[in-house]
Amino acid sequence: MSKVYICFDIYSMSTAYYIVMIDLHTHSLLSDGVLLPTELVQRANHAGYRALAITDHVDRSNIDFAVPRLVKTLNELKDHTPVKAIPGAEITHIPPALVGMLVDKARELGARIVIVHGETVAEPVIAGTNRAAIESGADILSHPGLISMEDAVLARDRGVALEITARKGHSLSNGHVAKVAMAAGATMIINTDAHAPEDLISRERAVIILRSAGIPEENIETIFANSQNLVDKVGRD
Repeated sequence: MSKVYICFDIYSMSTAYYIVMIDLHTHSLLSDGVLLPTELVQRANHAGYRALAITDHVDRSNIDFAVPRLVKTLNELKDHTPVKAIPGAEITHIPPALVGMLVDKARELGARIVIVHGETVAEPVIAGTNRAAIESGADILSHPGLISMEDAVLARDRGVALEITARKGHSLSNGHVAKVAMAAGATMIINTDAHAPEDLISRERAVIILRSAGIPEENIETIFANSQNLVDKVGRD
């Protein structure tokens, strides 16, 4: 059964009731998003989110700028919002041999969710990035494109979640990702890869995206539970 999330909407000055949503892949203006981290959290609150990870794009040039600022901002915010706001990072367009080093650096700087930007069909990501992400122990391999069965099995064994995405372009391979992940027994989660407030989605919309990827009805609640499990894990670490 879906849980109901209750929040007080400061704009309408009324109580709003939503079906909860967890989104572990979003971007603020610390990379290529359009909102301050604080506003992104409030927009998520207004949209009925229970938890949100802000995972700005990083490479060696900006990782020590973006991640500590997210950590500080979200730590200060935690007692002032019902949304569990998690600082993270998305390691983006990094040569595969350097991915592990950047994943470790992000964690050292305080990122609680570390994503690696996978081999999406929408961008010229370097071949081998999916494998490097899985071997590095990232939490999530985002939009992994035409991921191989071998890599999906490795993701299952390493506990790396494979992303079904709401993002235009990246979502073209959702059906393939879902098919391979289910055959391999790999963990899947759904995220938005939001860069703007209109990219945030409801749980109902997420269900439509999962169904459209060919995921059976009986598996959908498990995918939402996978996101909650990851939120719980980073809370315990």
